Amino acid sequence: MLEELIVFTTVVEQSSLNKASKLLNLSQPALSRKIVKLEEEWGVSLFNRKGKRLELTRVGQEAYNYAIEVRQRHQTFLQSVSRFKKTERSIVTLGASLTTIQTTLPPLVTALMNRFPDIELKLVTGKTHEIVSYVRDKKVDLGVIASSISESGLKCIPLFHDHLELVIPGGHELSKIKHAEMEHLNGLSMIIFSKGTWYRKLIDDLFGRYSIIPDIRMEIDSFEAIVRLLPTCRAAALLPKSYLRKQLLRDNDLVSIPMKELEQTERETCLIYGDKSELSVETKEWITEIRGSLIQSFSI
Repeated sequence: MLEELIVFTTVVEQSSLNKASKLLNLSQPALSRKIVKLEEEWGVSLFNRKGKRLELTRVGQEAYNYAIEVRQRHQTFLQSVSRFKKTERSIVTLGASLTTIQTTLPPLVTALMNRFPDIELKLVTGKTHEIVSYVRDKKVDLGVIASSISESGLKCIPLFHDHLELVIPGGHELSKIKHAEMEHLNGLSMIIFSKGTWYRKLIDDLFGRYSIIPDIRMEIDSFEAIVRLLPTCRAAALLPKSYLRKQLLRDNDLVSIPMKELEQTERETCLIYGDKSELSVETKEWITEIRGSLIQSFSI
């Protein structure tokens, strides 16, 4: 019946069998047969035929209103199906830790969306060992982890190397020192990551190695919160170089100070996925390009 309803609405809107015939690419006899079929099925006359003119009967007007509603619902349904099919073809599920979301993920997503704007990204968070497990169990398509792994059935692609840097507010006393060293961190007012985070373990190991006891003012697990609080508290922090964009430092009146000892905190961020994963063509193309895009983005 849908075909007959579409023919019917077209005839009404064109006010002519001839015009409707050309628009639908149907012969006038075929067009007339479809209208007659509707009238026979409903048992009513839809048009008053006055010579070559067609005028809707009272019930014909009701039928037209109904046909318009059906046509609109059908179009809406087709659009929904189209969006669903498109999403099914283009969806990528990515696993990453909360710290990775704040550092690596923004440029990663930017590179992905610029190259493949139709891809829909879904994000699953977890710790490094959980992300590895998610990829292994095919709960996610890809994982970004702050380490390199060697595991059967998984591919591990190095993205870039990163390390911590000392960050201080503009005008801080350490800004006058040409070469900051670890001893300058002893007793220094600092904001550091909360316990249990990967960066906190890295920092604790570093402080233990050099017997550093800083004046810890706050413990926070948010990069953004730390950056915003540094000028207010006149405190220092150790943050990953990958996060310290020039614009970020300028906007918050902060200065990044490289320290030779902090290069020991180097880590390798990697992209992992199953070597037999059924990844889409778009995702595979993205994987081949993403390393270069990130290197350029981070300039590390």
